[in-house]
Amino acid sequence: MGIFTPEEREQLRDELVLAAHNDPNLSGAAHTGSAATARLDRWSDIDFALCLKPSASYERVVAAWTELLYQHGAVTHMDVMRGATLFRVFLLKNTLQVDIAFWREAEFGAMGPSFRLIFGEAKSPRAGAPSDARGALIGMAWLYALHVRSSLARGRILQADYMMSGMRNHVFELMCLRCGVIAQQGRGLDDLPAAERESASACIPRSLETPEMKRAFQETMRVLLNEIGHADGELQHRVSGLLHEMIA
Repeated sequence: MGIFTPEEREQLRDELVLAAHNDPNLSGAAHTGSAATARLDRWSDIDFALCLKPSASYERVVAAWTELLYQHGAVTHMDVMRGATLFRVFLLKNTLQVDIAFWREAEFGAMGPSFRLIFGEAKSPRAGAPSDARGALIGMAWLYALHVRSSLARGRILQADYMMSGMRNHVFELMCLRCGVIAQQGRGLDDLPAAERESASACIPRSLETPEMKRAFQETMRVLLNEIGHADGELQHRVSGLLHEMIA
């Protein structure tokens, strides 16, 4: 058992690259995640993208690669769908995470900067966040905020903390998008400018005591309003009074 070493991880990565080259059902493959950038470190996992030929059976390719990963020590896996693309996430017995994405040839290409082609052809990089991405994050943030308010009013502190976490994460994603760092899963938070990092830190409650929870809620709302202003000044004007009333 034990924890994987970087050497073990890179040996497996090399074996997966070789397997991709030898798979007649594939027309391309790419490194994604930290291995595609300069961010690879001791704790990085393996992110691998496979491009299926139009003639290949999607189900058979997925099944074959799933069997391959279990032969390399996987103990379980889970699936995440992004559009029509399956991301199968494996947990190996040495705690290494291996993500295999199975792409249709018509869609194979970079979703962001973390993409390094191994072989084949990739479509042009996709544009950044859709124009409505910020709107969706703003909407989810104020929706969570409503539940923070009601949870605090009812004295349900654990529920309030849960709701505030959701609100805060959406606000943090807005900050990351504005500052041009990775928004997904908080990966770019530590790369924010110092002022934004300080604002983000202030949104985190230091305890579950009611006054501290209220302070964190007020700070998170302040940051949300600031991000709304950056994204849509007219919307900020419309909702500012209402959002201030929530924390009054």
